Amino acid sequence: MIQLSLLSVFVPTFFLVSLTPGMCMTLAMVLGMTQGVRRTLWMMVGELLGVGLVAAAAGAGVAALMLRQPELFAVFKWVGGAYLGYLGVMMWRSRGRMAIPLETSETPLASRSQLALQGFVTAVANPKGWAFFVALLPPFLDSSLPLASQLAVLVAMILSIELVCLLLYASGGRTARRLLGKSGNVRLLNRVAGSLMVGVGIWLAFG
Repeated sequence: MIQLSLLSVFVPTFFLVSLTPGMCMTLAMVLGMTQGVRRTLWMMVGELLGVGLVAAAAGAGVAALMLRQPELFAVFKWVGGAYLGYLGVMMWRSRGRMAIPLETSETPLASRSQLALQGFVTAVANPKGWAFFVALLPPFLDSSLPLASQLAVLVAMILSIELVCLLLYASGGRTARRLLGKSGNVRLLNRVAGSLMVGVGIWLAFG
């Protein structure tokens, strides 16, 4: 098992890093605005699957190989970034399933699979996330102990911390929706959320 002294360093380190605004946290906030926290949980499922995959690959040494072949990320980055940008433009125009409908019966909500796919692609297509785990995980792994059990503990902790941070950001988006919704500024809220979504798409494509 991992020593408690190492965990006492790992937990606050990863929590501070995870809490820092990034693509996934911004996406959680945007969807918290437009879809609500409960439906945003489906995005979180996809995002956590992606983060768990990246973290496990980094711990197993696979990520180091992936980072030497940046072309593997190119399709994910550009397609994912273009898709998020498109959704952002539609939200800015108060159209599409991601936008808040101007009329309560106007537009259906995004499907669970759409939300989960957004989260997964955003997590997996970010080379900085791979590089971060390559740098972060090895110092906390003991070569004299079984790798699988150590990775299981660390990945479980990573996903727990990530979920807490995602919920905080999604709740912040919900609060923004309530504040602006009370004044009837649904179109403005869509434009704020859409602009942030376009920013995430650009970040993903060019980051």
